[in-house]
Amino acid sequence: MAVNSFMVPLGTPAPEFDLPSIEGENVALADLAGTPALLVVFLSNHCPYVRRIEDAIGRVTAEYARRGLTTAAICSNDVTRYPDDDAAHLREQAKRAGFGFPYLIDESQRVALAYRAACTPDFFLYDAGRRLAYRGEFDGARPKNDVPSDGGTLRAALERVLAGEPVPEPHTPSLGCGIKWKPENEPF
Repeated sequence: MAVNSFMVPLGTPAPEFDLPSIEGENVALADLAGTPALLVVFLSNHCPYVRRIEDAIGRVTAEYARRGLTTAAICSNDVTRYPDDDAAHLREQAKRAGFGFPYLIDESQRVALAYRAACTPDFFLYDAGRRLAYRGEFDGARPKNDVPSDGGTLRAALERVLAGEPVPEPHTPSLGCGIKWKPENEPF
C-alpha cells in the first residue's frame, strides 16, 4: 500500500544519528557537516517506488555533490520480514543505481522515528544550518506512469537551498512503500 510522507514542519533541525553503513563504517550527522545542503533520504531495495527512480537519485545526487550537496541514505525497514533490504542487497542496489553516498542501516528504527519518515522514498533536504528546507517528492515518476524520472521537483528545491533561499510551499508529499516497521515501533 502506498503511503505519503508526513510533511514535517519546515525549519525543524536535522535529528542526530550515528549508524552503520552498508560498508561497515559508522556515519554520524556530524560527519556530514560543512556543506551548504544535506539530503537525507529514506530508501529500500525492494520498493517499486524506489526502484523506479533509483538511477535518477544516483545521477542527481552526483551532479549536485559537485555544487555542495551532501547526501546520506537510510534504510529503516525490518529486514526479518523484508530480507531484500538487508546490507548485502542494499550494497547491490547502491552499485546498480550508482549511489556515491553513504547508505546507512537503521536497525532499531529510532532514526526513522526521529525524522518522522513514513515511506520509501522519503526526502528531507536541509540547509547549511541543518534546518529542514524541503520535504517531499523527487519528481512525478511513479511505478505505473511514464513520467521521466529526472528529479525535477527535488532539483528545484536544491537550486533554492544552494542559493540560500527558502523553498516556497506547497511541497508535494513523497509517495512510496510504507516503512516496514517492527511491531513495537509502529508510529500510528
